[in-house]
Amino acid sequence: MSRPSNWPLSATAARVLTPKFLLEALQKHPLTSGCYPTAMGHYPNAYGHFMRREQHDDNLLLFCTEGRGWVQTRAGRFSVNSGDTVILPRALEHSYAADELSPWTLYWVHFQGTDAQAFVEHLLIEGDYRIHSGVEPSLLTGFEQMLTVGSTGYSLDAFIGAANRLRHLLAEFALCRDRQRGQNMGTMRLLELQSFMRERVSSSLSLKELAAFTGLTPQHFATRYKAETGYSPMRHFLHMKMEAACRLLDSTQHSVKFIAANLGYLDPLYFSRMFRQTVGLSPSQYRKSQRG
Repeated sequence: MSRPSNWPLSATAARVLTPKFLLEALQKHPLTSGCYPTAMGHYPNAYGHFMRREQHDDNLLLFCTEGRGWVQTRAGRFSVNSGDTVILPRALEHSYAADELSPWTLYWVHFQGTDAQAFVEHLLIEGDYRIHSGVEPSLLTGFEQMLTVGSTGYSLDAFIGAANRLRHLLAEFALCRDRQRGQNMGTMRLLELQSFMRERVSSSLSLKELAAFTGLTPQHFATRYKAETGYSPMRHFLHMKMEAACRLLDSTQHSVKFIAANLGYLDPLYFSRMFRQTVGLSPSQYRKSQRG
C-alpha cells in the first residue's frame, strides 16, 4: 500500500488507514475484492501539504473542494483548482502540493482491487489525469459516509460498506464529469439539447435539425456528440424513443400499433424491429416479462 503523506492533521481533518488484517479480508471477500479503500482522508485548508512517490502501488483519487494546488507527473505539471479531481493510477510516479497562498482542501482515497484498473480507465479521458467533476453534494456525501469507518473499531462490516460506497462514488465521479463536460457544446448546452430531443420523441428529428440546434455543421456536431456521450446523436435519439416506449408499455394498455404511432413510427413492424434490436425483446414480450 502506498503510504499517505505525513501532513499534520488539524482538528477538523481526518485520515483513516485500513489495517493489514482488514486489507487481507477485503482482498478475499467476494463483496469487496473488486475495489476497496486502502486509505482515505479529508485535509481542509491543507497548508504545507506535499507528497512525492516514486513507487506507487495502489490507485489514488484526489478531490479538491476549495483552494488550489498542483500535481507533477513525468508528463509535466498541471494545476488543480476547486472542483477538479485527479486520478493517479498505480505505478505512476508523481508528486503534488497545496498552493502556498490558497492551499487546497482535499478529500482523497487510495484504492486497490481486481476492478480498480477498470474504474481508473473509466474515469480518465484521453490520458488526462485531471477531470472536472465540480463540487457536487453527492460527492461530498459519499466521502463523508466512507470516512465514518474511522470510528467503528475496525469493523469488517463497516469496511465492506465503505468499499461498496467507494464503488458507487467512483461511478458518481464519472457521471459528474460527464455533466460538467456537457455544459458547453458549441453554442448549445448538451443537457439542453438532450432535453430538446426528449421533448420530440413522438416525432422525427434529422441529424441536420439537431446540428442546426447547436449551431454546428452536421459532421462536426456528430463527432462532438459521440465524443461527449459515447453514442451517435441519432442512435441516442433512438434510445430515448425506446425508453419512452418501455414507459408506455409499462404504464398503459395501449396497443403496440398505438405506441408506435405515438412515437412517430408509421410502420409498427419497423418500430417492433427497432425495439427488439435495442431492448432485446419484442414489445409484446417486454410487456409480458414485467417483474416486480
